[in-house]
Amino acid sequence: MVGWLYERECTMFRFVNLTCHSRYLTSIFGLVTHAGGARATILSTLLLMFLLPAPLKIWAFQSAFALAVSHIPVHFIKKHYPKHRPYLALPETKIFVYPLKDHSFPSGHTTAIFSVLTPFIFHIPSLAIPLITLGSLVALSRIYLGHHYPSDVLVGFILGGGSGILSTLILG
Repeated sequence: MVGWLYERECTMFRFVNLTCHSRYLTSIFGLVTHAGGARATILSTLLLMFLLPAPLKIWAFQSAFALAVSHIPVHFIKKHYPKHRPYLALPETKIFVYPLKDHSFPSGHTTAIFSVLTPFIFHIPSLAIPLITLGSLVALSRIYLGHHYPSDVLVGFILGGGSGILSTLILG
């Protein structure tokens, strides 16, 4: 069963990474992937903490709290359940940026972007579609660029979204 699931995941990965390529998509995903990186997520939450008016600052604090909390399980899982990145396991993988040295599972970029966006989705439902689209593009970019399997980004979405929900409820 595990072997069958892995083969399905590799099929999905190969479709996104090998079949769906174009110069245009490579440019877009090469940029959008950074929205889930540490610099962008930390800087955006800090800027929002300082720029939002007083009653709305709590949303930025919820995002920052979710970002910090979400990376505790990411760190633990990467350390205790190592999974090779696709470009190490699948030799045909197209890779466009420098290889990463940590493990693939789960996706830290996907976790980060959804942890930061989720409180804003709750507070401003009219932004749900663009924010979920942004998060989904970051997740897809991680597969497209050859750094993650679909299950890596799925678990990142669950961890990030879950921490965003928790932070919204706890810091309500």
